[in-house]
Amino acid sequence: MSHHCCSPDHSHDHADSNAHTEVGGGHLHDHSNLPGWPRLITALAVATAAEVWHLVTPEGRVWEAAGMALAAVAIVLAGLGIYRSGLKSLFRGRLDINALMTVAVTGAFLIGQWPEAAMVMALYAIAELIEDKAADRARGAIAGLMALAPDTADVRGEDGRWTPVAAKDVQPDSIVRIMPGGRIPLDGVVTRGTSAVNQAPVTGESIPVDKAEGDAVFAATINETGELQVRVTAAASQSTLARIIEAVENAQATRAPTQRFVDRFARIYTPTVFALAVAVAVLTPFLLGWTWLDAIYKALVLLVIACPCALVISTPVTVVSGLTAAARRGILIKGGTFLESARSLKAVALDKTGTITEGKPALVQWQVWQGADKARARTAAASLASHSDHPVSLAIAHGLAKEMTGTPAEATGFKALAGRGSEGAVDGEVWLLGNHRLVEERGLCNAELEAALAAHEQQGRTVTLLADANGVQAIFAVSDTIRAHSREAVAQLKALGVTPVMLSGDNSATAKAVAAQAGIDDARGNLLPEDKLGAIGELRQRYGATGMTGDGINDAPALAQADIGFAMGGAGTDIAMEAADVVIMNDDLRRIGETVRLSRSTHAVLWQNISLALGIKAVFFVLAVSGSASMWMAVFADMGASLLVVGNGLRLLRSARQD
Repeated sequence: MSHHCCSPDHSHDHADSNAHTEVGGGHLHDHSNLPGWPRLITALAVATAAEVWHLVTPEGRVWEAAGMALAAVAIVLAGLGIYRSGLKSLFRGRLDINALMTVAVTGAFLIGQWPEAAMVMALYAIAELIEDKAADRARGAIAGLMALAPDTADVRGEDGRWTPVAAKDVQPDSIVRIMPGGRIPLDGVVTRGTSAVNQAPVTGESIPVDKAEGDAVFAATINETGELQVRVTAAASQSTLARIIEAVENAQATRAPTQRFVDRFARIYTPTVFALAVAVAVLTPFLLGWTWLDAIYKALVLLVIACPCALVISTPVTVVSGLTAAARRGILIKGGTFLESARSLKAVALDKTGTITEGKPALVQWQVWQGADKARARTAAASLASHSDHPVSLAIAHGLAKEMTGTPAEATGFKALAGRGSEGAVDGEVWLLGNHRLVEERGLCNAELEAALAAHEQQGRTVTLLADANGVQAIFAVSDTIRAHSREAVAQLKALGVTPVMLSGDNSATAKAVAAQAGIDDARGNLLPEDKLGAIGELRQRYGATGMTGDGINDAPALAQADIGFAMGGAGTDIAMEAADVVIMNDDLRRIGETVRLSRSTHAVLWQNISLALGIKAVFFVLAVSGSASMWMAVFADMGASLLVVGNGLRLLRSARQD
């Protein structure tokens, strides 16, 4: 509880330059004011000696002077820094905790309560240091993220030798080597080797992910099984981990609504109680017949109780604990506002491709048509498909490769037919591999084939046909497969009272088919980016606060317009991630429901802390005014409340368990 803690109107003074000595946007403690443990223990021993001296020595000015000297030594040992800060605050007209303690302890000393003044200052300084250690856990959670990435990397030189280089000095496009069991030092793409990589530190998924040539890897993840060589794609300061840390540290730039309420409340609360204490000191001798010494003592007790530190400290500790818990789960929330307001979501719009689905077409079914030769059709289709870079052709080639041994026969005279497919000769025979339009144009369609194609299209599949001079020989159905956890994620949202809605640029039939697989009742297709934007407004009017989830450039306007935008961090574009308020690092839609649950937990803890802080103070206000509270009790009440709310806020860190 430093001079920053109870002056929220100044809490942003050093927000940028002093990020590591604060939790969120409100400063908690000025560590330079705190002596170390040896001085505090000595101060407590001297204060105890002053208390004993007061009890056992006879009356007399000499004895009293010696006791006052002991008390003064204890106060100097424990509270010299507090006195300096308190006097500065008083000169500036700021009523913070150090100003209140300076007035209270000085007043107690002057009215003859010097043993109590010494003990209060020693206990206060000790309790403050204990509280600092507790609050450090929230800061330490971020520091723990920083420590995940290794400091050095094995970099391949021009001569092919591997040299250890500080990770911060490694340039993009360098090749680094990671041995089994080592942490990956920088973001990059695998150029050689295969391994299972534990991505839990960044994405929150505890099951290792298989990595091979061409796959992306993140700094701080753990290479488990094989040696990897990786081409660096981002400097250490621009890695995914660095961006997570930066976002968590800077998240308080957008302060949560409850924090803003507490800050405004504390600005009014502290001066009000100071005025009340002055009124008790000045008026009660006339109104209630108290002695002047009694009135001043009770006023000083009120000043110690008055500190709103427990109130002010509780919100940033709680919010940063929530943000860090989310980051450990692979959920990057860009501010306390979004963490707290996610609890209010009533609907979430979900993009289809790359969000609910994998975003990669796959061959889901193929069949020969009317008794054609299966091996012959497979060879021809694989040969033509392997010559094209169209996503559908690639899906067919990849799917058929799993059924075949060796490489497909070479297609000769290959040519692409724009917007239709391709044509080429395989083993001397001319084949066509293309879409419905191509087959119709060649006069190869009939009612039976149309019915088969319609059945696939109703399931949201893209159909490609293989034909030779005799007609259609095979049908290939390609579809963007649904993500493994999409259905579970949708069920979680519904259980939380959040309505999922699909918004897709694909045709309505495909959108509805995929939505049905995911368990979504409201699916809308054929939407342009501006249509998605309009849909967000319509959903907000219909349901209330609305989120948007997407991964592409076309989703960016809707992500920015939504009350909370969720971007897919693995497959998502940079534009989508910039526009979003929350980035889901491993593209697991279940994290949306987790964000809502964490938001509700954070909000509940915030209000528990506010109730605790104000409730304890209310009780001790009554005790102080009735004469039942001493200055010792006031210090224990204030510091006890602060430690309680810090501990309660830190509970959120435990919600970051891996699964």
